[in-house]
Amino acid sequence: MSTTDFPISPLLPQIRAQLTAHARLVLEAPPGAGKTTQVPLALRDAPWLEGRRIIMLEPRRVAARSAATFMARQLGEPVGDTVGYRIRFENKISARTRIEVVTEGILTRMLQDDPLLEGVGALLFDEFHERHLAADLGLALALDVQSQLREDLRIVLMSATLDGERLAGFLEAPRLSSEGRSFPVVVSHFPARRDEALEAQTRRAVEQALRQHPGDVLVFLPGQREIGKVQAALAGTLDATAAVLPLHGELPVEQQTRVLQPDPDGQRRVVLATNVAESSVTLPGVRVVIDAGLAREPRYDPNSGFSRLDIVAISQASADQRAGRAGRVAEGWAYRLWPQSQRLEAQRRPEIAQVELAALALELAAWGSDALRFVDTPPAGAMAAARELLQRLGALGDSGSITVSGRRMLALGTHPRLAAMLLAAQGDREQALAADLAALIEARDPLRQGGDALAARWRALAALRGGRMPADANRGALTAIDAAARQWRRRLRCDAAPPASVEAHELGDLLAHAFPDRIAVQHPNDPQRYLLANGRSARLFDTSDLRGEPWLVASELRHEAKDALLLRAAPVDEARLRADFPDRFVQQEVVRWDADKRALSARRESRFDRIVLDSRAAGRVDPAHAAQALTDAVRELGLEALPWTEGLRQWRWRMLALRHWMPELALPDLSDTALLATLDDWLKPAFAGKSRLDALGEEELGEALKSPLPWSQRQLLDRYAPVRISVPSGMERRIDYAMDDDGLTPRPPVLAVKLQELFGLADTPRIADGRVPLLLHLLSPGGKPLQVTGDLRNFWQNTYAEVKKEMKGRYPRHPWPDDPWTASATHRAKPRGT
Repeated sequence: MSTTDFPISPLLPQIRAQLTAHARLVLEAPPGAGKTTQVPLALRDAPWLEGRRIIMLEPRRVAARSAATFMARQLGEPVGDTVGYRIRFENKISARTRIEVVTEGILTRMLQDDPLLEGVGALLFDEFHERHLAADLGLALALDVQSQLREDLRIVLMSATLDGERLAGFLEAPRLSSEGRSFPVVVSHFPARRDEALEAQTRRAVEQALRQHPGDVLVFLPGQREIGKVQAALAGTLDATAAVLPLHGELPVEQQTRVLQPDPDGQRRVVLATNVAESSVTLPGVRVVIDAGLAREPRYDPNSGFSRLDIVAISQASADQRAGRAGRVAEGWAYRLWPQSQRLEAQRRPEIAQVELAALALELAAWGSDALRFVDTPPAGAMAAARELLQRLGALGDSGSITVSGRRMLALGTHPRLAAMLLAAQGDREQALAADLAALIEARDPLRQGGDALAARWRALAALRGGRMPADANRGALTAIDAAARQWRRRLRCDAAPPASVEAHELGDLLAHAFPDRIAVQHPNDPQRYLLANGRSARLFDTSDLRGEPWLVASELRHEAKDALLLRAAPVDEARLRADFPDRFVQQEVVRWDADKRALSARRESRFDRIVLDSRAAGRVDPAHAAQALTDAVRELGLEALPWTEGLRQWRWRMLALRHWMPELALPDLSDTALLATLDDWLKPAFAGKSRLDALGEEELGEALKSPLPWSQRQLLDRYAPVRISVPSGMERRIDYAMDDDGLTPRPPVLAVKLQELFGLADTPRIADGRVPLLLHLLSPGGKPLQVTGDLRNFWQNTYAEVKKEMKGRYPRHPWPDDPWTASATHRAKPRGT
């Protein structure tokens, strides 16, 4: 095929021109436009490239091989010459390679190993709309490299369904769009019958498509399991003119190549594919698409602690892209296997918002900075949890920097939990066993009714290797686990065969390094409950195979309202725990707040992590621990547990109010949230030498609260938010301050004063450099409320006459002048006889 035969071809000169003038570009082009294969070829001789390589990121191995093979064929060369690819466990590049197609994990390792990217002139992110976590990380790292080290590096985002405007704004880059070339596609919904399984519905749709329409049929299914079921359902029901071919990432290269080429004999084909066929690869001859509307995508599974592939509904953008596959060569037809009333999300959600982030946190620690520009910022809560886990695994130090062990984990290219376990294995036998465990943990359960013992799964795997097959096991699942274990052994350079038998605790001894937060000890009073190292608790099934085990480690937990449920676990040998985790076993004196006694109590505790193994009274409270314990008690009970006086509350409210009214003064935050967050700084020193909460006096609390304020700020408080104010009568009257229920917004400050004391004052008094009027509570001579106003001038003009008329007879010995503007203010009654 000539390079001019692609819809993207007319746009190629503009792409070259934009990348000559700009370092970044966003390119939108629909499936089949040729962007994946033609853009790299068009850029390989760009002057700014200066002979350096182009690296193109492809999310999937099938697409990476296919794109590299197609480009090499266009050049009349074998793969590995000008165009090559690198994917997991496979490398076809040479010193002559100028265009290198890589999968996501490869790009991250390239950036981490060589941030300068020497010899690389451009990074192309293909199918960026899929928003895989590795692609988002790769882009963030690339942008950091470009801004800090390589201003000449070109970065191009390419996709069929990008939010191009948003991404162009994010990158501050030009945006180009290709119209593509497609034919009309008739879309219809193919209803399922009542209680009909997906494979049966799909079989009926395939049969109808072959009867009514020409060309090949492309069926989108969520995964290998569903492909196998549909393939079995179609076996024997189609005539000899149609071949049924699977397409997914785990197929051998030869089978993938066969699917991506036209049938040599012109036979019609039914291709059963995962979403690998949604983009990047082209299937010739497809006229009908049958779409189950499902995909396997990573979601965080709190039961296992990993992100696992769940079957989820696809987005509307994916549905449209899949349907478009039927209109590549002529008009086509798309059958959707979901109800027409079902509404899909408009776009696919980015993985970074919905997966577990330990691997990302480890990559950022290795990079040395997490101040990177992400299209979507990693959620703060998920990142905090990820870093806490990495510290438990020994991948991060207390300061958050990566450790030597953390770098070794990163080099293994797997989840940090599994990497920690693989590195902890001692000797060939344990390494082989760790490889088995890694494969078992990552895989779906091979037992149909296997209980909660992980050992049962391993024994089923050992039986398969020994030529035996447990009755309740899935042979296909065990075979896949065995193959994955071989890959792990190869990666670990472990030549030993896996053991033929093991003690159950041997599995747990290794598993503890992957799940140190889920090591558990049996509750002393309830044999079915276990206390976890992370401070929580869990319980066994009533029919558990693990009853009576003193120590366990859980690989899967179901979190419930009270205790978690142990779904999968293995026993652990306490002696091995003490050898492997000596720093987690501690003996120390602990001082805690006793809420019933409202005092501190001292205990001498033996603990494993957060599990209390033994606790005994320690007698006198150690003063060194008492201040911290009392501070923690206030943190638990709240600030109201402190001995507040009205004067101290008023002082705090003055500070809060003035901070709100005059932010330029930069006064400290004394809100509940801020005070509770800084208790160790301002309150803990005040508890020195005390063992009871009520031993803290009012004056000591006041000094503690005011201690962070320098003298200059205390003076500003008295100047702009005074306690008292002089009124025309010559007296000083108190100003009352208060806050709204939110504790952050000040209410108007109140001046309660007798009416006669304000004669001669035209306008409402103000504080805070004249910004805030006082709310006047005008009182009768007897101190009773007469009027509340924030506008004294209006009161004199419109209300005073009525008040005077009503009050003059009741308080005849007090002045009620006709003209309050000029009358003398007084706080006394008139002398007798006047």
